[in-house]
Amino acid sequence: MMSAKITVVGYAGYQGEERPLSFSLGKKKLRVATILDQWYGPDYTYFKVLAEDANTYIVCYQRTDDEWELVYFKAGDYTGEKFFTAGGDATS
Repeated sequence: MMSAKITVVGYAGYQGEERPLSFSLGKKKLRVATILDQWYGPDYTYFKVLAEDANTYIVCYQRTDDEWELVYFKAGDYTGEKFFTAGGDATS
């Protein structure tokens, strides 16, 4: 399984649950177009996201360490609607 530490700009809602808005892979910064799925564990949350580059990523937030990791990548050909989060523009 691939795993790499990443830098994430996140948003914490009123319940304090963190979710990614954008993330950096090296010098490349990607905006999260939409969160496709998410699931929780005792100390972590996984997010399956569609990024603005039309690729799918799974990122993991480790609450105990306050760290983010990229754990999955799939090159995309997404053709559905994209919904940008947190004040972004919606495109189709």
